[in-house]
Amino acid sequence: MEQRAVVTAGTGGIGLETAKGLAAYGLAVTVIGRDAGRGARAVERIAAVATGGEPRFVAADLASLGEVRALAARLAAEEPLKVLVNNVGAMFADRQRTVDGIEATFAVNHLSPYLLTELLLDRLRAGGPSRIVNVSSGAIRAAKRTFDAVEPPGGYYGFHWYGRAKLANLAYTLDLAERLRGSGVTVFAADPGGAATDLTNGTMRSPKIVSPALRLLWPLVRRTFERSTAGPASAAARSSVVAATDASLDGRTGLLIGPGGAPVPAFRGSTDPRTVGDVLRLSRQLAPLGEARGAVAP
Repeated sequence: MEQRAVVTAGTGGIGLETAKGLAAYGLAVTVIGRDAGRGARAVERIAAVATGGEPRFVAADLASLGEVRALAARLAAEEPLKVLVNNVGAMFADRQRTVDGIEATFAVNHLSPYLLTELLLDRLRAGGPSRIVNVSSGAIRAAKRTFDAVEPPGGYYGFHWYGRAKLANLAYTLDLAERLRGSGVTVFAADPGGAATDLTNGTMRSPKIVSPALRLLWPLVRRTFERSTAGPASAAARSSVVAATDASLDGRTGLLIGPGGAPVPAFRGSTDPRTVGDVLRLSRQLAPLGEARGAVAP
């Protein structure tokens, strides 16, 4: 039986390079994205390096929780899952809401991977030993650490809200690793470091995405999230590929894999009990699992 991996937002940038790395390793990769044309081109590039099963594309808008549920149902009806890489991420210059009425930064960067992961846990257990990899970001260091509500107090600044959503997801990831310890499903976070992608070349060029106090320093800060070397997205994908495949991580869980491909200390705020508790409460409130198979008990 072929071993299947799923990579969200896998039709370009870091996600595509991650998918190529997993395919070269021997996994049959399914990439998730919104655009069928980009998906077809991505499948061609992945197939060119694949050493295992054939890659494929599945269309889904991960900003919609309804589409995430439908995607999970489709994937859950298929073969056991070996690897799930939640690579999806988005930063917005202006405040936006999803079709579900939820602030888009929090929905895309945290609720989407949270819900997809929880709904696919049965398939991951069936494919065990298996791995979950959630892509993090150094932007969490600039995040407000209050999660009483989806939107933090104060004005909207895309970079800070992006970091806060990634912090929520990291807190969830590390908590999930402990809840799944001994189950055959191991859980990792991956920090890609800086990379020249659509995100850094687009939204992050605007200084209005950060608070006024940071704007004078923004050109320097932004450079830490960019690379000018050849193949930056492929370099940034290294942490995700290592987290998903490296044999030295067998039996280990709850680690943050840094840009160099080695475990690094997680941001201390990600293990704060209040942060973890508030993130889980918000997640269950906004993306309820109900009786869905694969739900993890509190």
